[in-house]
Amino acid sequence: MTTTEQPSGWRIVDIVVAAVVAVAFGIVFLAWNAVYTATGPIFTFLPPAQALMYGVWLLPGVLVALIVRKPGAAIFGGLVSASVSVLLGSPYGADALISGAMQGAGAELAFAIGLYRRWTLPFAVVAGALAGLFAAAHDIVLYYVDTGVDFWLVYAAATIVSGAVIAGVGAWSLLRALVATGVLREFGAGRDQREI
Repeated sequence: MTTTEQPSGWRIVDIVVAAVVAVAFGIVFLAWNAVYTATGPIFTFLPPAQALMYGVWLLPGVLVALIVRKPGAAIFGGLVSASVSVLLGSPYGADALISGAMQGAGAELAFAIGLYRRWTLPFAVVAGALAGLFAAAHDIVLYYVDTGVDFWLVYAAATIVSGAVIAGVGAWSLLRALVATGVLREFGAGRDQREI
Protein backbone atom coordinates (compact mmCIF):
# COMPACT_ATOMS: atom_id res chain seq x y z
CA MET A 1 0.00 0.00 0.00
CA THR A 2 1.66 3.13 -1.19
CA THR A 3 0.27 6.60 -1.41
CA THR A 4 1.72 9.81 -2.70
CA GLU A 5 -0.80 12.04 -0.96
CA GLN A 6 0.74 14.71 1.22
CA PRO A 7 0.28 14.30 4.95
CA SER A 8 -2.09 16.84 6.39
CA GLY A 9 -3.37 17.64 9.84
CA TRP A 10 -5.02 15.07 12.04
CA ARG A 11 -8.77 14.67 11.60
CA ILE A 12 -11.08 13.79 14.49
CA VAL A 13 -11.52 10.31 12.99
CA ASP A 14 -7.72 9.88 12.96
CA ILE A 15 -7.49 10.70 16.66
CA VAL A 16 -10.43 8.48 17.60
CA VAL A 17 -9.27 5.43 15.63
CA ALA A 18 -5.65 5.85 16.73
CA ALA A 19 -6.80 6.08 20.35
CA VAL A 20 -9.08 3.04 20.07
CA VAL A 21 -6.30 0.91 18.57
CA ALA A 22 -3.75 2.10 21.13
CA VAL A 23 -6.11 1.58 24.07
CA ALA A 24 -6.92 -1.93 22.85
CA PHE A 25 -3.21 -2.75 22.81
CA GLY A 26 -2.75 -1.21 26.24
CA ILE A 27 -5.29 -3.74 27.51
CA VAL A 28 -3.57 -6.56 25.62
CA PHE A 29 -0.32 -5.55 27.33
CA LEU A 30 -1.86 -6.45 30.67
CA ALA A 31 -2.00 -10.10 29.57
CA TRP A 32 1.23 -9.93 27.58
CA ASN A 33 3.20 -8.74 30.62
CA ALA A 34 2.11 -11.91 32.42
CA VAL A 35 2.90 -14.15 29.43
CA TYR A 36 6.35 -12.60 29.02
CA THR A 37 7.17 -13.14 32.69
CA ALA A 38 5.82 -16.71 32.68
CA THR A 39 7.95 -17.72 29.69
CA GLY A 40 11.20 -16.61 31.34
CA PRO A 41 12.20 -20.17 32.35
CA ILE A 42 12.05 -21.29 28.71
CA PHE A 43 14.99 -18.98 28.00
CA THR A 44 17.27 -20.00 30.87
CA PHE A 45 19.78 -21.31 28.32
CA LEU A 46 20.11 -17.77 26.89
CA PRO A 47 18.11 -15.19 28.90
CA PRO A 48 18.42 -12.25 26.47
CA ALA A 49 16.80 -14.38 23.75
CA GLN A 50 13.49 -13.90 25.56
CA ALA A 51 13.40 -10.56 23.74
CA LEU A 52 12.26 -12.55 20.70
CA MET A 53 8.81 -12.13 22.26
CA TYR A 54 9.16 -8.33 22.61
CA GLY A 55 7.40 -7.43 19.37
CA VAL A 56 3.89 -7.46 20.82
CA TRP A 57 4.77 -4.31 22.78
CA LEU A 58 5.96 -2.69 19.54
CA LEU A 59 2.81 -3.37 17.52
CA PRO A 60 0.68 -0.31 18.34
CA GLY A 61 3.17 2.25 17.09
CA VAL A 62 3.56 0.52 13.74
CA LEU A 63 -0.14 -0.29 13.30
CA VAL A 64 -1.42 3.16 14.26
CA ALA A 65 1.04 4.75 11.80
CA LEU A 66 -0.03 2.39 9.00
CA ILE A 67 -3.67 3.28 9.61
CA VAL A 68 -3.49 7.04 10.27
CA ARG A 69 -0.55 7.86 7.97
CA LYS A 70 0.27 11.14 9.67
CA PRO A 71 3.45 12.43 11.31
CA GLY A 72 3.43 11.54 14.99
CA ALA A 73 1.07 8.58 14.64
CA ALA A 74 3.62 5.95 15.66
CA ILE A 75 4.65 7.94 18.75
CA PHE A 76 0.97 8.46 19.58
CA GLY A 77 0.30 4.72 19.32
CA GLY A 78 3.30 3.79 21.45
CA LEU A 79 2.63 6.41 24.11
CA VAL A 80 -1.14 5.94 24.44
CA SER A 81 -0.88 2.14 24.64
CA ALA A 82 1.84 2.49 27.28
CA SER A 83 -0.30 4.98 29.22
CA VAL A 84 -3.18 2.53 29.35
CA SER A 85 -0.79 -0.20 30.45
CA VAL A 86 0.48 2.00 33.28
CA LEU A 87 -3.08 2.86 34.36
CA LEU A 88 -3.88 -0.86 34.46
CA GLY A 89 -0.91 -1.57 36.72
CA SER A 90 2.02 -2.32 34.45
CA PRO A 91 4.85 -4.00 36.37
CA TYR A 92 7.19 -1.55 34.65
CA GLY A 93 5.52 1.44 36.27
CA ALA A 94 5.87 4.91 34.83
CA ASP A 95 8.94 3.83 32.86
CA ALA A 96 6.53 2.15 30.44
CA LEU A 97 5.65 5.67 29.26
CA ILE A 98 9.25 6.41 28.33
CA SER A 99 9.62 3.01 26.75
CA GLY A 100 6.39 3.39 24.76
CA ALA A 101 7.43 6.82 23.49
CA MET A 102 10.84 5.51 22.45
CA GLN A 103 9.35 2.48 20.69
CA GLY A 104 6.95 4.76 18.85
CA ALA A 105 9.82 7.08 17.94
CA GLY A 106 11.72 4.17 16.39
CA ALA A 107 8.74 3.26 14.22
CA GLU A 108 8.18 6.94 13.44
CA LEU A 109 11.72 7.23 12.09
CA ALA A 110 11.05 4.56 9.46
CA PHE A 111 7.98 6.32 8.12
CA ALA A 112 9.77 9.69 8.25
CA ILE A 113 12.55 8.17 6.11
CA GLY A 114 9.80 7.37 3.60
CA LEU A 115 8.65 11.01 3.89
CA TYR A 116 5.29 9.73 5.18
CA ARG A 117 4.48 8.49 1.69
CA ARG A 118 5.61 4.85 1.85
CA TRP A 119 3.15 2.53 3.59
CA THR A 120 4.41 -0.78 2.24
CA LEU A 121 5.27 -4.05 3.95
CA PRO A 122 9.03 -3.32 3.74
CA PHE A 123 8.52 0.01 5.53
CA ALA A 124 6.38 -1.71 8.15
CA VAL A 125 9.18 -4.23 8.72
CA VAL A 126 11.77 -1.45 9.02
CA ALA A 127 9.45 0.43 11.40
CA GLY A 128 9.15 -2.66 13.59
CA ALA A 129 12.91 -3.23 13.51
CA LEU A 130 13.69 0.37 14.44
CA ALA A 131 11.08 0.26 17.21
CA GLY A 132 12.94 -2.83 18.46
CA LEU A 133 16.29 -1.07 18.24
CA PHE A 134 15.03 1.93 20.23
CA ALA A 135 13.40 -0.42 22.78
CA ALA A 136 16.62 -2.39 23.18
CA ALA A 137 18.66 0.79 23.67
CA HIS A 138 16.23 1.95 26.37
CA ASP A 139 16.20 -1.40 28.17
CA ILE A 140 19.95 -1.99 28.03
CA VAL A 141 20.71 1.41 29.51
CA LEU A 142 18.04 1.16 32.19
CA TYR A 143 17.89 -2.53 33.09
CA TYR A 144 20.90 -4.37 31.70
CA VAL A 145 23.82 -1.95 31.86
CA ASP A 146 25.84 -4.35 34.06
CA THR A 147 25.27 -7.50 32.01
CA GLY A 148 28.02 -7.10 29.41
CA VAL A 149 28.38 -6.71 25.67
CA ASP A 150 27.45 -10.31 24.81
CA PHE A 151 24.11 -9.93 26.57
CA TRP A 152 23.52 -6.55 24.92
CA LEU A 153 24.17 -7.88 21.42
CA VAL A 154 21.88 -10.89 21.81
CA TYR A 155 19.17 -8.80 23.47
CA ALA A 156 19.33 -6.09 20.79
CA ALA A 157 19.34 -8.62 17.93
CA ALA A 158 16.39 -10.52 19.43
CA THR A 159 14.41 -7.32 20.00
CA ILE A 160 15.08 -6.06 16.47
CA VAL A 161 14.10 -9.40 14.89
CA SER A 162 10.98 -9.56 17.04
CA GLY A 163 10.12 -6.00 16.05
CA ALA A 164 10.56 -6.74 12.36
CA VAL A 165 8.51 -9.92 12.43
CA ILE A 166 5.87 -9.46 15.13
CA ALA A 167 5.44 -5.68 14.95
CA GLY A 168 6.29 -5.16 11.27
CA VAL A 169 4.74 -8.16 9.54
CA GLY A 170 2.16 -8.50 12.32
CA ALA A 171 0.97 -4.89 11.99
CA TRP A 172 0.85 -5.26 8.21
CA SER A 173 -1.27 -8.42 8.55
CA LEU A 174 -3.61 -6.75 11.05
CA LEU A 175 -3.92 -3.76 8.72
CA ARG A 176 -4.86 -6.01 5.80
CA ALA A 177 -7.46 -7.77 7.94
CA LEU A 178 -8.96 -4.44 9.04
CA VAL A 179 -9.00 -3.13 5.47
CA ALA A 180 -10.85 -6.26 4.34
CA THR A 181 -13.68 -5.52 6.80
CA GLY A 182 -14.20 -2.06 5.34
CA VAL A 183 -13.73 -0.24 8.66
CA LEU A 184 -10.81 1.75 7.25
CA ARG A 185 -12.62 3.10 4.20
CA GLU A 186 -12.09 6.68 5.48
CA PHE A 187 -8.31 6.15 5.56
CA GLY A 188 -5.61 5.95 2.92
CA ALA A 189 -5.20 2.24 3.61
CA GLY A 190 -8.84 1.63 2.73
CA ARG A 191 -8.64 3.78 -0.40
CA ASP A 192 -5.53 1.93 -1.56
CA GLN A 193 -7.39 -1.35 -1.25
CA ARG A 194 -10.25 -0.08 -3.41
CA GLU A 195 -7.79 1.02 -6.11
CA ILE A 196 -6.21 -2.48 -6.40
